[in-house]
Amino acid sequence: MTRRLLPYPLLVLLLWGMWLLLQQSVRPGQLLLGLVVAFLAGHAMAALRVPRPKLRRLWKTLELFWLVTVDILHSNVAVATLILFRRHRAETSAFLLMPLKLRDRNGLAVLACILTAAPGTAWLEYNPTTGMVLVHVFDLVDEKQWIERIRHRYERLLLEIFQ
Repeated sequence: MTRRLLPYPLLVLLLWGMWLLLQQSVRPGQLLLGLVVAFLAGHAMAALRVPRPKLRRLWKTLELFWLVTVDILHSNVAVATLILFRRHRAETSAFLLMPLKLRDRNGLAVLACILTAAPGTAWLEYNPTTGMVLVHVFDLVDEKQWIERIRHRYERLLLEIFQ
């Protein structure tokens, strides 16, 4: 009963505390309004609840973390070099439509974060019925190379971790 009334008590408490910290003066109306907003946010969070992911090979997350870190650093240098030193080069920015084998919602969310966090790429759209993802690539020279890179570096590990 209590869990249904207050599904995330710590979240409600923290949001209410944040609300009060942002106020210039604490008045009874602000106390009540902050509590109502925090309470509604707790219920909104409960409505969005996703089943807990079942991680299969947890040690693979270390390998994935390392690859993503290296790729983000490499992408930063590559994008900065393109922007700063190659002004007279033809535009190679393009959209890439790529099929994915990964179907786990949590794995897809992680892949979306990875592709968006690396400078030069952005996850734009995913079609769950076809398994196709639309990615924007800042410097797309070889479409097959990008598909293979995403498939072998990220999707392979995410399949091992989540499915």
